[in-house]
Amino acid sequence: IAARKKTGEKEDFHIGGSDASGIVYKVGRNATNFRVGDEVVVHCGTYAGNCPVVRAGVDHMYSPTFRIWGYETNFGSFAQFSRVQAHQLCPKPKHMNWESAAAYMLVGATAYRMLMGWGEHAIRKDDIVLVWGGAGGLGSMAIQICRAIGATPIAVISGDDKVAYCRNLGAIGCIDRLRFDHWGMLPHWKDAAGYDIWLKGARAFGAAIWDVLGEKRSPRVVFEHPGESTIPTSVFVCDTGGMVVICAGTSGYNATVDLRYLWMRQKRFQGSHFANDAQCYALNDLAVKGYIDPCLSRTFVYDELPVAHQLMFENKHPHGNMAVLIGAPVLGRGATAKLPPVAGRHVDLPVGDVHNTPHPYPMSVPLPGITPQLTDLVPVVTDDGAKVGAVMRPPPWR
Repeated sequence: IAARKKTGEKEDFHIGGSDASGIVYKVGRNATNFRVGDEVVVHCGTYAGNCPVVRAGVDHMYSPTFRIWGYETNFGSFAQFSRVQAHQLCPKPKHMNWESAAAYMLVGATAYRMLMGWGEHAIRKDDIVLVWGGAGGLGSMAIQICRAIGATPIAVISGDDKVAYCRNLGAIGCIDRLRFDHWGMLPHWKDAAGYDIWLKGARAFGAAIWDVLGEKRSPRVVFEHPGESTIPTSVFVCDTGGMVVICAGTSGYNATVDLRYLWMRQKRFQGSHFANDAQCYALNDLAVKGYIDPCLSRTFVYDELPVAHQLMFENKHPHGNMAVLIGAPVLGRGATAKLPPVAGRHVDLPVGDVHNTPHPYPMSVPLPGITPQLTDLVPVVTDDGAKVGAVMRPPPWR
């Protein structure tokens, strides 16, 4: 709220929520792509149309005005009415109910940009793609996008109980990360003994990829989001000239890389964040045509919204995606067409499934300005009064 007020907004409240499906209730005078009564899905990318970067035709994800709706802006989806920009709207897939249609866009569009948005490394037919967290919200979308393009996805999972689920989505096979114990930050290259132990584990993981494929081929693209624990291995197993693309750091934010594998094998380490309009529309088109299952694992009623947030905070939410009913009175409403013939058979996750990857907290040695509390799941950050602009000044040519 304080951050928004600094930009001139006056509201002293915040309505969160960055995914939605619903019905257009009112349109602005410049909105021409949708009309009142249209059933839509909302993507969460917002920007100022008069921004020079946007007007110059540059990817609006690079605009200084870009914000995530319902997170960095107000009037998100956790209310009866939401306020959005017209370009955020996409046609709702007619074969989906309201809760399913509200569950796929944020993770799906993020995965689409990661896999299709980076020029020469956009996935192609028969490309090997290693997908971390194959049963999760991001991973489940990545597998289906690969299947739609004709690539060959391999899912990394935590437990053999998720194999059938990932294979049904389109994975050629799965690797259980719990079979390996070399995860974590890379040992220093001068630590010969420690490095050799890590290298043995990384090579065993690479051999597991070959076992799934039945041939010695390495992934051209590695779909990353765990971060700290897995980046060293991801860079190692990525094919020569391939790309490791990352959108998060669920296991931690300090990534370590053996640069020799990066430069000698000419690999690309690419950051990626959400998606632009064209990528959101392309992902939604796949959903409309039936290539994307929302992988909805649990739906809450509005009064249970705090429960959903608490589960995510404690990292105890189920894999796949979750939704909350707000305007819909009961589950299962909103579908007006049959499932397209290209759609796969939906398989539910195991009963009682939850995440089991720990947060990157607590720290064994506190960082400056952070005082850990035994009763806290996350550290308490002390405000030192520093402003972002003071430490991240724009370059002089801007």
